[in-house]
This record gives sequence, C-alpha cells and structure tokens, in this order.
Amino acid sequence: MAKLYFRYGAMNSGKSTLLLQVAYNYEERGMHVLLLKPGVDTKGEDEIVSRLGVRRRVDRVIAEETDCRTLVQEERKKRPIDCILVDEAQFLSPRHVEQLFAAVMDTRIPCICYGLRTDFRGEGFPGSQRLLELAHSLEELKTICHCGRKAIMNIRRVNGKTVFEGDQVCIDNSATIEYEAVCGQCFLAERRKVGEVPLASLNEDYPLPNEE
Repeated sequence: MAKLYFRYGAMNSGKSTLLLQVAYNYEERGMHVLLLKPGVDTKGEDEIVSRLGVRRRVDRVIAEETDCRTLVQEERKKRPIDCILVDEAQFLSPRHVEQLFAAVMDTRIPCICYGLRTDFRGEGFPGSQRLLELAHSLEELKTICHCGRKAIMNIRRVNGKTVFEGDQVCIDNSATIEYEAVCGQCFLAERRKVGEVPLASLNEDYPLPNEE
C-alpha cells in the first residue's frame, strides 16, 4: 500500500540533501519522481537547494490556491510517477496536506514530505501538525547541537541576536537572518538570556531533564 511519509528534523539535519538523494536513487533505477515545494519557500525560487550546494529545479511549485490532488492527477497524465517528493513541507497548508493524503490514496503513489516540526518559538507549523496527524509513517532525521546533545529545536538570529518574536515564516535567504538547531536545554537557556518565559509552566527553579 502506498503511504504518506513525513520525515522531519531540526535545521541542518540534511532534509533537502536526503530528498535529492532519494530522487537520484529512484531515477538511477529508471523510475520517475515528481518534485514539489511550497511557493512560500522563496529560497532558490523554483529550485530545491541543499546546504551542501546541490540544487535541482522542482517540477511544480505549490501556491496557496493549488489543489495538490488535482496537481498530481495532471502530472500523472503527462508521464509515469513512481514517487512524490515534497521539500520544506512545513510551509504546506493543512488543506494541502489533506490533498496529498487523498492523492496517495487515489493513485497509490507514495509521497515523502521533508520539513521542520516546530518553528523558532517551539511552536508547530500548521502543515507539519497536519502531517503528524495524517502521515502513515513518521521518521526523525537527527542532527546535533553545538553542545553535543541531539538537536530538536530551532532558534532564529537576526543580525546575530537571538529572537523569539516575529513572523513564523521568515526565509533565511537574507544575510541578516540565521537559524541554528539546538537541544532542548540550550533552547531554554537562550530564552532565559533574552528574558523570555522558558515555556508555558517552566521557571528558573524547575529541574530540566537530561537530553538523550
């Protein structure tokens, strides 16, 4: 049975690189992939851009008004499709995710989505939340914090200063905006440095568990 997959990880966990590797593996065996990305992701315009420098143009960009189920049906009429690959899936709307789920069920074509689970505030992206609810298979892609622990969160820096306020979507294609993957302990420490309440019910006296 074809499935909807969600492979998620913090920044710099190799999501786009892995997607491009999966595409290569399919094509090396004479199979065909459909590469998609949300239009909200303006970095690279119509290309998937890996931090290792590998780039590849997508087949279609998903706009806000796009019906992903119809998109897959249209592309399927043009050529065979053995797998659908979606980069930066956190920027999908919940409706897009539901449409991809329906497309997988209707066409029996697997769809693998790659993206972040949470934003720089530790809050879920709407698209990622829907993927966590609907995907048949969930896989965490791991990376490490500067302290050596497993990184599970992301922090945003603007002109070198860590911030926890601002729009959820702010693409890091500007020299002033940077993101870093950090562990839970370093994430809370950064919040305390800037005077933010660490998380809903935590305070300075609350003992923090050790990260794996």
